[in-house]
Amino acid sequence: MHVVVSKKDLLRVLTRCQNVADKKSTMPVLGNVLLETEGKDRLRLAATDLYLAVSGQIGAQVEQGGSIGLGAKDLLERVRNMPEGQVSLHSSDGKTTLRAVGASRRYTLQGIPGDQFPSLPQMEASAPVLELHVDSVSQLINATSFSISTDDTRAQLNSALLEWEGDRLRMVTTDGHRLSKMEQLLAEPAGTASMLIPLKGVLELKRLCDEARGEAAEARLRVSQSGPNAFFQLAGFTFSVKLVDAVFPPYQQVIPERSERSVRAPRLQLQDAVKAVSVAASERTGGIKLSVAPGKLRIESENPDSGEGFDELDVDYDGPELMIGFNAHYVRDVLGSITDEEVLLGVSGELDPAVLRPGTEDQGTSYLAVIMPMRI
Repeated sequence: MHVVVSKKDLLRVLTRCQNVADKKSTMPVLGNVLLETEGKDRLRLAATDLYLAVSGQIGAQVEQGGSIGLGAKDLLERVRNMPEGQVSLHSSDGKTTLRAVGASRRYTLQGIPGDQFPSLPQMEASAPVLELHVDSVSQLINATSFSISTDDTRAQLNSALLEWEGDRLRMVTTDGHRLSKMEQLLAEPAGTASMLIPLKGVLELKRLCDEARGEAAEARLRVSQSGPNAFFQLAGFTFSVKLVDAVFPPYQQVIPERSERSVRAPRLQLQDAVKAVSVAASERTGGIKLSVAPGKLRIESENPDSGEGFDELDVDYDGPELMIGFNAHYVRDVLGSITDEEVLLGVSGELDPAVLRPGTEDQGTSYLAVIMPMRI
């Protein structure tokens, strides 16, 4: 194989592939990125860890077709250190030479034959496709990913539920202590589908969306499901993820139908107060107490070893007094995911789950988070 490509283009796609390549796997081949020519003017790069896979194409001057697998980390470091401009990749007898065109800098790397690289999942041509604005997907992930469980032994919680039915698109996550849900109105009905995306896939999808948003404000993401895999096509990349084969908890049963009391509070002030008071909270529980009284919301914490913390806010509330305990970290995560100037805190009793929502309704988007209380 012999190709000449732009360093900038190669670095962009190689960086994305290196994020997926599994450097710690007991299968060394998974630490490689596959480079293979397509026709006379394209070079395709791909990487997989057998659960996630990503591929992208760049323009190339193909002098000799072929394929080669190279260590993703090693290749990325060497491409980064090439001068700007064109670079040449020439592979022969398992050895690849990376050379700067018009300069003396070069590297050699040992590789593996391209046919030894694992095959990537292929999307069926007949699979239905949902096209979404990349901003919408980023919004869904940013608003809900914080409540995905990091316990990978509980697959149904270590994932995000993405589903659509009719004209509604929805993402839901929960770790058993809190739940977040965002819904968006689709431009047109899109049938019905549901997929459980593992945390690692959610994070990689977020990176893809964030990068695409920076390059093109109107970027579109194509989503489809084929067999056990979901496929996402965006900005010249195809990203696939093996979906979680588990049943997501019945989240509708966790969301209270109504809250007996509703407190309207300024979001940034509440966020700052919770952060400040949590400094004095118990390191073991991270618990804080929220006490509501007409016109007031008090936030308190207590640590038997180091003392107490206290703050108070003016809020819109005229009901009876109530005190309820929460994990401060959970409250801060929700407040950080809401962009509205005000939040609505719905509570019923000291042992009932609380519901946090933005202070204003959006015709096209709805969001809520449920936090379970704790005894303090």
